[in-house]
Amino acid sequence: MTEYALGALAACGAGFFTNPIEVVKTRLQLQGELQARGLYQRHYRNPIQAFFAIAKTDGILGLQKGLGPALVYQCTMNGIRLGSFQVILNSGLTKDKNGNQNALKCVLAGCFAGMCGAFVGSPIYMVKTHLQAQSTSSIAVGYQHHHNSSYQALREIYLKFGIRGLWRGASGAVLRTMVGSGIQLSTFTLIRDKIAGLNLWPSGSVCVPISASFVSGIMISICMTPFDVVSTRLFNQGVDSTGRGQHYTGVLDCFMKILRKEGVPGLFKGLTASYLRLGPHTALSLVFWDRLRRLYYGNNNK
Repeated sequence: MTEYALGALAACGAGFFTNPIEVVKTRLQLQGELQARGLYQRHYRNPIQAFFAIAKTDGILGLQKGLGPALVYQCTMNGIRLGSFQVILNSGLTKDKNGNQNALKCVLAGCFAGMCGAFVGSPIYMVKTHLQAQSTSSIAVGYQHHHNSSYQALREIYLKFGIRGLWRGASGAVLRTMVGSGIQLSTFTLIRDKIAGLNLWPSGSVCVPISASFVSGIMISICMTPFDVVSTRLFNQGVDSTGRGQHYTGVLDCFMKILRKEGVPGLFKGLTASYLRLGPHTALSLVFWDRLRRLYYGNNNK
């Protein structure tokens, strides 16, 4: 249970600081949904312009939309994800016969941990996406759900569509997090151990996890963005009276429609914003995680 709590605390700390760029990323991913480039109004030209446009139109607090569910999601999903991954590491299941970390086993462990965390946290991630997309009409993109609060959103979805409605879009979230988690946790663990073995910094230096986390952030941004775009679209789309999506029937349908209507660039919308969010978030969450474990366990933390 300790490993799960440490993972949750680390993720919440990172989530607080990176939520504004998450709002920007969500808006960029929804802009021009299923429309060819040049056929829609671009409210957001790049992450920096989008940041100031949101602050000017929705107010400075508009950059922290969805913060509540974002922190709950980080606590839930990453508590399970980081905790499960560390439990697997502690069990020795990711090591080869010589006691060294095996890359493929680390990737599979990260994927499994991410799958578990994403499935449990899917309802709150959906609400987070809805709230982050909400905006003043002059700069609104994507479907507008008009929720007043996280609780009201969850209650309304449950009353209309039942338990199944709360997990609408979960397939996209699970796939997104499996890919991201497999890359993030495996690269962080392997690179951290490699850097530590080079003795570039004193034992226990924070420079070791920081260096490893920034490399991990680059890898995860490139590989995860298409799945992140699909997940955002599946969660945010409007639904009919039966709970069926108005645009997409599932992950594959979403991929294909984006490719047909928006081309390959459509799958990489918000890539820069993704790194600006994932880079710091990866660095902060993994460094917080590493430091919290070191504080709790002492210098025997592995």
